[in-house]
Formats: sequence, structure tokens, C-alpha cells
Amino acid sequence: MGEHRQEAWPRLRVADWTGTRDTLHMWAQIVGKIRLAHAPLLNHWWQVTLYVSPRGLTTSTIPYAAGAFDLEFDFVDHLLRIRRDSGEQRCVVLEPKPVADFYAETMDHLVGLGIETTIQARPNEVEPSIPFADDHQHASYDPEAAHLFWRQLLQANRVLGEFRSHFVGKVSPVHFFWGAMDLACTRFSGRDAPRHPGGAPNCGDWVMVEGYSKELSSCGFWPGLDEGAFYAYAYPEPEGFADRPVAPDAAFYSRENGQFLLPYEAVATADDPDRTLSAFLQSTYEAAADLGGWDRAALEADPNRWALHQA
Repeated sequence: MGEHRQEAWPRLRVADWTGTRDTLHMWAQIVGKIRLAHAPLLNHWWQVTLYVSPRGLTTSTIPYAAGAFDLEFDFVDHLLRIRRDSGEQRCVVLEPKPVADFYAETMDHLVGLGIETTIQARPNEVEPSIPFADDHQHASYDPEAAHLFWRQLLQANRVLGEFRSHFVGKVSPVHFFWGAMDLACTRFSGRDAPRHPGGAPNCGDWVMVEGYSKELSSCGFWPGLDEGAFYAYAYPEPEGFADRPVAPDAAFYSRENGQFLLPYEAVATADDPDRTLSAFLQSTYEAAADLGGWDRAALEADPNRWALHQA
């Protein structure tokens, strides 16, 4: 069983797909901004995210006029599918092409579907911020790498979802933020947080003020380091958080990043990858909650609490 679980966690060195990763990051920003243009604000910008799907990454349903539409990156057939409630569909082929071309095709298809959309047409949280229409620099797409990354997200999404189910307080979905290109899940204590100072590149400070307006413990997966990394941080960070022992042994606190990190390869090569990642998520959450004085008894519950009553 352990060997089968290991095989489910694909290996992908960041250095082998950096060009594709950076191009896909820009494409995801375009798609995410389309959702942002039409979806009503939810606390902490939850309305802008993408979600892991059985084919790739999807916006889920976006309201439009009296109907709806969605966009989905399909990393099996390598298409961006744009679908309206009318049954009409348009596709952008995912292949090596400049961001400028992907942007033009996507926006043209929206027009063809009768969806009027205006976005802030340049990326956030990156430096430099090249307007999408002028970005001929990012033009890579390795379909195998994109597929492997999605398979990594599937595993991370599954274990993060299980971890999320143990919390009955305010907790975000497991969702993909296109600003930093990370899959995240965030728990909240219920208390206000000090005003966030901002500072993300090409991103208004007010965005971070909204995102970090409440005390939180966040975790997720990010395609950085050697093969990607799982992370966990607290805002505000309680005293002693950085020095708190956490599991597994491969986890460490990065003062440069202000968070705990666990290399993806430490999970993928473990005898029990799910248990290894779960230990990281739980121990880093406990560091935030215990040192921050959270009311854990009120915020946590067994997700199997009704199992005896189910037929």
C-alpha cells in the first residue's frame, strides 16, 4: 500500500519546467482575473481563486447576466475550455505560445460567447509586471510537465481537504491563488488581526489588508525550491512560532520566507506520504493555535462524528 501511495506522488524538478511554470502562471492570472471581474467579493478574495478538478484547474461557475460560464485548464487534453450556460463552448489550445497570444485568443473567445469582460491586463505579485498584450517573453509549454504539476496538485488538494475537514470554525476552501501560484487552505481563530503592511510586488497594499484582516493559520503547496514545497505560516505570527518543533524531521522554518517549509520530495519518498504531509499540516497548525491562544475545543471536531448514524 505504501508503494502504491508513493507512485501517486509524481516527481518534477522545478528547474526542468521553470519556463512552462512561469508561462502557466501568467495564463492562470488571466483566467483568474476574468473570474475576479464577474464574481462578487468574498472575504479574503476567495472569489478569485481556481480549484483543482479531475482535468486540471477550474474557475467553477461564474455568474454572468442571468446565466453563468466557467473556464477550465484541461491538462489531459491540453485545452483551456470556456463554457456558457447556453451550451456554447470555445477552446484555447495549450501549447508553446506567448502570453500575448493566449490573452488575445481568450478574450476573443469571450467576445464570441457574448461575455463582456474588462480586466486589469497585467500580472500581480510578480516583478517585472509585463502587460499581457505585450508579453512575448513567456512562451513555453511542456504538456508532460503541466500534467505532472496537476497530478501533484491533485495529491496536495486531497490531503489538504482531509486536514480541512477537522476544523469547524471559519476555514477557506482548498483553492489555488493565481497571484503567487499556490494551493492554499486557511483556518481562522475568529479574532481580528493587526493591519497587514502589504509590500507584495505590483499589488496594492489594500489587497493584503483584506487578505489578512483576521488572525489565521495557513498552509499549502507552492512550485518552488527543488521539486516544490509545502508551507505553513501564521498571521500574526505568535511569539515562539519559528522555534516550535514540528514534524516531520525534513520540515524547517525559513526566516527568509517567514514560514515553515517541507520539501515535496520528502513527502513523495516517504513510506506513507499522506501521513507525512498530514503530520506537517497538523503540527504547524498546533504551533500557531497553541502559541496564539486559539479556542481549539470550539474550533475543531472529528469529521467522522456522524459515521455511526450513516447507513
